[in-house]
Amino acid sequence: MIRLIGYFFGIGIMLALLVAGGVAMYIGHLTKDLPDYEVLAKYEPPVTTRVHASDGALMGEFARERRLYLPIQAIPDRVKAAFLSAEDKNFYNHPGIDVTGLARAVITNAQNMGSGRRPVGASTITQQVAKNFLLTSDQTIERKVREMLLSFRIEQAYSKDRILELYLNEIFFGLGAYGVAGAALTYFDKSVNELTVAEAAYLAALPRGPSNYHPFRHTERALERRNWVIDQMVANGYVETEEADKAKALPLGVTPRRGGTYLFAGEYFTEEVRREIIARYGEDALYEGGLSVRTTLDPEMQLIARKALQHGLIKYDTLRGYRGPVTTVSVEGDWGVPLGEVPRLSDVPEWKLGVVLESSSEGLKVGLQPARKASGELVEARDIVSVAAKDMSWALRHTVDGKRVKANSPAGVLNPGDVVMIENPALTAASGEDGRDEVKEIPAAGWVLRQVPEVSGGMVAMDPHTGRVLAMVGGFSYSESEFNRATQAYRQPGSSFKPIVYAAALDNGYTPASVVLDGPISIKVGNQVWEPKNYGGGFAGPSTLRAGIERSRNLMTVRLANDMGMNLVAEYAERFGVYDKMLPVLAMSLGSGETTVMRMVSAYSVMANGGKQIKPSLIDRIQDRYGKTVYRHDERPCEGCNANTWQEQSEPELVDNAEQVLDPMTAYQITSMMEGVVSRGTAVTVSELKRPIAGKTGTTNDEKDAWFIGYTPDLVVGLYLGYDRPTPLGKGSTGGGLAAPIFKEFMAEALKDTPPVDFRVPEGMKMIAVDRKSGMRASQGASGAIMEAFKPGTGPADSYWVIGMDSNQEERAREISPQASEAITSGSGGGLY
Repeated sequence: MIRLIGYFFGIGIMLALLVAGGVAMYIGHLTKDLPDYEVLAKYEPPVTTRVHASDGALMGEFARERRLYLPIQAIPDRVKAAFLSAEDKNFYNHPGIDVTGLARAVITNAQNMGSGRRPVGASTITQQVAKNFLLTSDQTIERKVREMLLSFRIEQAYSKDRILELYLNEIFFGLGAYGVAGAALTYFDKSVNELTVAEAAYLAALPRGPSNYHPFRHTERALERRNWVIDQMVANGYVETEEADKAKALPLGVTPRRGGTYLFAGEYFTEEVRREIIARYGEDALYEGGLSVRTTLDPEMQLIARKALQHGLIKYDTLRGYRGPVTTVSVEGDWGVPLGEVPRLSDVPEWKLGVVLESSSEGLKVGLQPARKASGELVEARDIVSVAAKDMSWALRHTVDGKRVKANSPAGVLNPGDVVMIENPALTAASGEDGRDEVKEIPAAGWVLRQVPEVSGGMVAMDPHTGRVLAMVGGFSYSESEFNRATQAYRQPGSSFKPIVYAAALDNGYTPASVVLDGPISIKVGNQVWEPKNYGGGFAGPSTLRAGIERSRNLMTVRLANDMGMNLVAEYAERFGVYDKMLPVLAMSLGSGETTVMRMVSAYSVMANGGKQIKPSLIDRIQDRYGKTVYRHDERPCEGCNANTWQEQSEPELVDNAEQVLDPMTAYQITSMMEGVVSRGTAVTVSELKRPIAGKTGTTNDEKDAWFIGYTPDLVVGLYLGYDRPTPLGKGSTGGGLAAPIFKEFMAEALKDTPPVDFRVPEGMKMIAVDRKSGMRASQGASGAIMEAFKPGTGPADSYWVIGMDSNQEERAREISPQASEAITSGSGGGLY
């Protein structure tokens, strides 16, 4: 018997050795093909790029995986406790594998065998790191063994805190969120430091299966799982029972953070920054690089620009009548349901969508679109408001089948079921500057009818000394059209290009008092004859350059450009950045080429800053994920700015190394002339601001575009209005009538807290009194005299010379201008400059 026992014992030993050898060979085979776990030391996960305004406000986030990487030291103990309780309570005690948990999982799976249930796992946090970073998610024994082997090696190579840091920053939480910091923002719009016990527990419940615990689709299941995590936190000594009971009594409280743009009115700006980063670094850097981008945007000025441009567009559009409802829906039964499906302008929260319930001679009864809960469901409340007939009187002129007709009452314009846009100005004012603050009570009256303008435009505000773009509006609504008319729309600048022509002349021997004939001109172009005209027809005869730009005289501009040569004009237009390559033909002197608002504002900045070339920028600086600055717009050197100690040295100075592309004296001369445009020329409405402002209006052929670009010593603002498909705006629709009032509204608000500043007169400039009409020297204070700026060595002409006048035109000049007749009679002659 003993021999038999020994025999079986020997056989058992042999079998055990064979099994052990087989297992060793199997593990050895798997070990050869194990991934290199040392890559964890160089872990750089895709991280969200964040874009901020100049004051630090978050403008937008861009990511394929919404993740913000946090070192373990920055993650609160409460959050770590929630995840350890949910996933691996023995994490800090086991060597990578939890034997107790593994045995429990084996027993459970054996009991569930044949039930169709998914096998229960016993993966530790270390095993999950091995799987997520180095292996696949295949449910095979081989993968599980490889996972265990890697876990042992990872535990030997890295500290527990490093492993937990990798885990908490890598895992997927659903709703596009990766990592605990990204999840906190996505689900609760909070940082991890602000999470409550209930919120941390819910996030800890998600890695097991985000879709299984969706906050809105599976709310009860999510609550059950969250409360289980809270119980585990109590059992592990992380939370007191009383605090846990309070946490379990709370709802999930999920408030999903929206993606894309966060700063109100900054959509066009943010999108332009996005395109620039892609052009500079590529898409991967934007969506995975974790860049920190500080832009030049001034949020307050951006709101002002949006408001001013929208007001101007609405004013013009309402004068053209109403084009009809947004759409129609059924008003039988619960009208809120079909109305809730109609998309609204998300970036114009001041306007509400509503459906007409009643239409009569007294006005409209309108049901407002119901709000949506965080889950996406419509709220049950239904608000009904009224629009008085007087508040939609402009809409009585409306379009029917392409024809404009006049209705007698609101009932002739809109019918029940028509979906309309309305606004309550008092409600907008009470809601704050951006119209988005919550207002608890909806007023029943005081609503006005609105419609999205067909006409559009673009607007840019820039610091002329640095090129920093402070505000940019690309249209009425980004939600309605993403096309950025400030940077992407190439339009004819019309007369707003003329200052470039005059600046070129002043930089090359002409003076503000030089006289040019404002009279008919015919120019042969190939087999055709071009005969430009002044706006409104007519002509004024010989006039000074100042008068020509103040009154925006086309004929004078063409003669001046012809006299000095279009090659010179093209050179200056390219220097100023208006065009990359300008065709040197005379028609271009009247702004017939196409350019953008951004380029025109940049060109005017050269004149505003004393002739320095500037490079417009929407970005101040860019930092990589480690905080290293990889781009800085301000390239001015500053020796001494980084001094370690103060040794009574002089203050450091920023050296402006920008290229001088225009004589500073010329810049002042053209600025002074454009001040005249505001004080007595085509933009006289701007003079109501009562501060030094220079600017120029622009109106293109057939009045298809209306421009105004103006500036103070420290701020340049430009804009245009026009249809996206160039169409006449209507007779009398000029830059002075449409664009200048928008500029005035913007400047009045943007500069209300800043004192007026005069334009700086360059040293050596001479101020001489000249006759406003003849350009000749006059006595200071004499009737018709004006102080004009002259460079050293120049001054008013001693004799009367007229650019572009031949002998046959002298008699005509006498008829047109008594001043010219007097000058000619006194002994001066007509002729070329």
